[in-house]
Amino acid sequence: MKKIIGIVMGGYSSEIHISIKSGNVVYNHLDKEKYTVFRVLILKEKWVVLDEQENEYPIDKNDFSFVLNNNRMVFDCVFNAIHGAPGENGQLLAYFDLINLKHTSAPFYQMALTFNKRDTLSAVKAYGIKTATSIYLNKGDIINVDEIVKKTGLPCFIKPNNAGSSYGISKAHTKEAILPAIEIAYKEDSEILIESFLNGTEVSVGVLQYKGKTKVLPVTEIVSENDFFDYEAKYEGKSKEITPARISKTQQEKVEKVAKRVYEILNMSGFSRSEYIFVDDEPYFLEMNTVPGLTEESILPQQAQKAGISLAALFDNAIQGTLNS
Repeated sequence: MKKIIGIVMGGYSSEIHISIKSGNVVYNHLDKEKYTVFRVLILKEKWVVLDEQENEYPIDKNDFSFVLNNNRMVFDCVFNAIHGAPGENGQLLAYFDLINLKHTSAPFYQMALTFNKRDTLSAVKAYGIKTATSIYLNKGDIINVDEIVKKTGLPCFIKPNNAGSSYGISKAHTKEAILPAIEIAYKEDSEILIESFLNGTEVSVGVLQYKGKTKVLPVTEIVSENDFFDYEAKYEGKSKEITPARISKTQQEKVEKVAKRVYEILNMSGFSRSEYIFVDDEPYFLEMNTVPGLTEESILPQQAQKAGISLAALFDNAIQGTLNS
């Protein structure tokens, strides 16, 4: 009997439409001969299952089931394609754990930890992983621009602590640009991070569980046409993503080792994509994405393809690994 798989997409953040696109790609590539697959749209106002004609069937939140043609459908596994809240920050996954429903992501605590940039940096720094100099602010804190500049230097990055897809991120080149950038970041989150600028080659490294082992995918070099790898660069073609990256063998070996180490330090499972910048051949860790973009154009699928892993194989591996766990 075919396993019933739900692909959750949507969410409560600015990344809704990116998540829906990722979820539809997963839906299109999962083997319908092997699985019975449904898309599940998770929005603040409704949780619904969508059929091929986009008809909606309400989710029963008591057990995450739904009724189709007078039959109650219960999922065997959920594929998490929600970028941001509540899928990437652990909230939905904690609920799945409570109702004993398997999902493709890491445990909810690991997801919550890695979604919080400050806490992730604190965790990896304790193990000697190199990171940028940073300052952390809560909304309402007194802001001393001179102290910020003294610690981080200029330019510096101002970013929401709990957000993805580069929403709310600014690069401040002058002291006068810092306060407006802070206000932009606060529109996305009540906690923000201010980091020193690292001048070097930026790379993205995918790490995942593949066939029961931790696998580091080919490294991608990020070359943004904009001032940094912002939303426009990520999603509107204003960047070049070069896989494999044009880096030295020494750099490649170092960043692969660090990326795998960070994955293990954070006790991760499932998908991850982390960003690094090389400073004097040393990779500096920026952040980790645990629900990375999964469209054909997204970085992690590009890396998988270079490793000889098709999208169908990539997504099937996540389902099978979860069902067998």
